[in-house]
Amino acid sequence: MQENTKLTFLKLAEQTLEKANTPLSPPDIWLKAKEFGLTEKFRTSGKTPQNSIGAQLYVDVRDNPSSVFIQTSKRPSTFGLKRISYASNKLPDNSIEGNPSKTPKFNERNLHPSLVKFAYSHQHFKAHLKTIYHELSSKQKKGLNKWLHPDVVGVYFPFSDYEKETLHLQQSLSVNSIKLFSFEIKIEITLSNLRQYFFQAVSNSSWANEAYLVVAKIEDDEALTDEIRRLNNAFGIGIIKLNPTDIYSSEILFPSRLSSKIDWDTVDRLVAENNSFKSFINDITDDVKLRQVKSTYDTVLSDDEYDSHVLRHNIYP
Repeated sequence: MQENTKLTFLKLAEQTLEKANTPLSPPDIWLKAKEFGLTEKFRTSGKTPQNSIGAQLYVDVRDNPSSVFIQTSKRPSTFGLKRISYASNKLPDNSIEGNPSKTPKFNERNLHPSLVKFAYSHQHFKAHLKTIYHELSSKQKKGLNKWLHPDVVGVYFPFSDYEKETLHLQQSLSVNSIKLFSFEIKIEITLSNLRQYFFQAVSNSSWANEAYLVVAKIEDDEALTDEIRRLNNAFGIGIIKLNPTDIYSSEILFPSRLSSKIDWDTVDRLVAENNSFKSFINDITDDVKLRQVKSTYDTVLSDDEYDSHVLRHNIYP
C-alpha cells in the first residue's frame, strides 16, 4: 500500500493537522494535505489513502499511549493533535481518549457493503450480491432453521462477457454460465471459533456453485492457517480476507471448490422460508429472461460513498 521514503500516513496527518490548526476527518486531512502541497512528497499505491489515514489514526490513538493524536469526535470521526488547545479544550464523551470503555465497534452487517463492492469489482466474481435478512424468515420451531441462511448471496451473469451469438448457442445447448455464490460473514476468526464458523458456511451453502467464509480479521497463528487449509481441502469452502479500509486489496486466501450441481431442495426450502432469498431468485429469473441486469441487488457504493460508510461505522482493523 505505502511506497514512500519521505512521509508515513501518520507523519502526513501530523503535519497537516499542525498547519490546519483544527480537528479534521480523515478525508479532510487528505484534502488539506494536497492543498498544503504535502502530498507531493508522498507516494502510495492505495486507491483510498483517506481510509488508510483513518485506520492508522484510529489504531494509533487506541493503542499508543504516547500518540501525538487525539480523536475529537466520533460521528463524524475527527482527529486533532494533543499539543494544540482547541476551542473546547476538552474531548467529547464519545471520543476514544475521553471514554475508552466506549471504543466504537462495528457489526457483521456493516461489512456487507465491503463484500458487495469487492465481489462486484473482483475479476473472479463480477457478481451482484443481495443481503439475506434472517429476520424475514418464517417463524419455525426453535433450532429448525439454524444455519440455514447465508448472510449474503450472489450471482454472476455472463451477459457482458460473451457475444449475443455465444449466449444464444449456450441457450440452445442448455449450457449455463450463470454462477451462484453463498457468503457467510464474520468479523474475526480464531482457532477457538474457526470450526463453528466454517461449518456454518458449509451448512448454508449446499445450494450454491461456490461458497465462502468472509472475514475482516484473521488471527496471526500458523496453527490456524494450517487448520483453515485442511478444512478448505476437505470441504471446499473458500476464505475471503476483506480489507475494509482498502477494499481493492482484499483477497481470496483459499479458493472455493466449484460445484456444478445445485441442491434444488435447499433452494426450494430457502425460497419458502425467506422473502429475501425468494426475491433474489425472482430477480435472477427476470434478468435471465431479459439477458440484462435490470433487477435491484445490494447497492455497490462509489468510492466516496464507501469511504463515508467506513468512517461512519468506524470500520478499522
